Amino acid sequence: MPTTDLTSSGQNATILDVLASERLITAQQMEEIKVKSASLGRPYEETLTSLNIVPAGKLAEARAKLLGIPFISLSSTSFSPQALSMISRAVAERFLLIPFLYDEKTRTLSVAMANPVDLEALEFIRQKTGLNIKTFAASADDVEKVIDQQYRQEIVGEVGEALRQTEEFTKTRTIDIKQIAEIIKEAPIAKIVSTILGYAVSSRASDVHIEPQADRIRVRYRIDGILYDRLSLPKTVQEAVVSRIKILSSMKIDEHRTPQDGRFNFKVDNNEVDLRISVMPASEGEKIVMRLLRKSGGIPTLPDLGLTGVSLKNFETSILRPHGIILVCGPTGSGKTTTLYSVLEKLNTTRVNIMTLEDPVEYQMSGVNQVQINPAVGLTFATGLRSFLRQDPDIILVGEIRDRETTELALQASLTGHLVFSTLHTSDASGALPRLTDLGAEHFLLSSTMNAIAGQRIVRRICSYCRETYPPLAQIVDEIRNVLGKLFPLANGEIKLSRGKGCEKCAGSGYLGRIGIFEVLPVSNKISDLIFEHPDSSAIEKEAILEGMITMKQDGYLKVLQGITTPEEVIRVAQE
Repeated sequence: MPTTDLTSSGQNATILDVLASERLITAQQMEEIKVKSASLGRPYEETLTSLNIVPAGKLAEARAKLLGIPFISLSSTSFSPQALSMISRAVAERFLLIPFLYDEKTRTLSVAMANPVDLEALEFIRQKTGLNIKTFAASADDVEKVIDQQYRQEIVGEVGEALRQTEEFTKTRTIDIKQIAEIIKEAPIAKIVSTILGYAVSSRASDVHIEPQADRIRVRYRIDGILYDRLSLPKTVQEAVVSRIKILSSMKIDEHRTPQDGRFNFKVDNNEVDLRISVMPASEGEKIVMRLLRKSGGIPTLPDLGLTGVSLKNFETSILRPHGIILVCGPTGSGKTTTLYSVLEKLNTTRVNIMTLEDPVEYQMSGVNQVQINPAVGLTFATGLRSFLRQDPDIILVGEIRDRETTELALQASLTGHLVFSTLHTSDASGALPRLTDLGAEHFLLSSTMNAIAGQRIVRRICSYCRETYPPLAQIVDEIRNVLGKLFPLANGEIKLSRGKGCEKCAGSGYLGRIGIFEVLPVSNKISDLIFEHPDSSAIEKEAILEGMITMKQDGYLKVLQGITTPEEVIRVAQE
């Protein structure tokens, strides 16, 4: 494949000037590279690559800037099955390029290339496809990786085949509301929807986002808490795909102005999944979000979730008390409900009556009386909790404390001899007590009813298939040492951390699965006395740390030192 020497292209600026302007190399490094390139008779890029001073992605980005060609990061790009079907894998590997988008109106194919000024490659794919070609620059490593990922990815191949089957009816007829009921029954549309869902199950996704845009439909999957672009569909199938999902969810297919909710079950092999569907009108059409709730797989234990050491001991001690309140705190999606299910699984015996009030009921638990709230008929957290007290419960789970009435009823239930579990939206454990006082709880009631408060977040686990160790930067080690304090291990040698290189098992992300990081604040006698003084959260946290509480960030960094997760993950979820 021909290469281009930017240093001899006659341009005033060089790639070194671009890198220097972006502060990716220093003036001293710039001079050293010039001297070395001149002495070896090499282009600047070759010298930069051999010295490994600048990451490959940044080098490719600088090269694109110099050439005046748009740069694209392929790790965050969605790939159109139509586009991929227009260039074979053999051609993509030969010229180190990959198509990612096709515009039917202008007959333009967007292609990412490791060498975007390769005229031979451009002329070949123009003649091969008969289309206009729009070129983008990308790093060679990225192009190689996505060629392997996309051309073997089952979802793209299957959807591409289904799209080819839909082309005939999209060319020969205009879809209107009268025809939609017939079209959505046709095999290609059903195949597209089932493939999207099948991939969601196999990739362990928790949510699927189907988002209409001006020229396409973007399909994104939330995997291990992060959204990934995985698919791009043509605008022509938008109405049919949306209507297909509405029919499956028992929604009105002729209603496009108001949000709708629905649900249905989906089975892949032996995995049965309960899907909660939300449809929302947006400017380019209706956006769909599908939440996947797996019926199989069981409920994890507290140690499986990531609770260890003193935090686990304090939490288990508090849940074995016969009455009181235990709260789990954190933002939406931090795993609070899963933690509470793990606790109930531990406490669930034939000798206790456990009742839960949830929105929605996410896991079916044998032997537990689970009630889903239904505000439309007046069944709210508050009204349900009031009725629960007449059902002779021993243990009560209230999905969320969100108003004054629920707060007061939860306190009363704990005072009358019940063990009450609930969740609260606060950033950490120490912030829960001030939040409850804001919701109308009396300080003297809180001090006598609170057993413990847990705060949590979820971090991604390093992929066990491609884990590697590396010596971290000094500032990272200093940050971990400062946060951990006395908990920092006395290392005789060099500190080594772990990371994932990226492999087929983790789809190149370097992460596979998730684990919780926790802080557990037991309400001791001293903290109980503090509550009477109307303290702020920092005073409560300070006292808890003095009594031995491990904070969330400390727990995260301990898991970093154990090779379970990375510093970047801990900072992402637990940075204040």
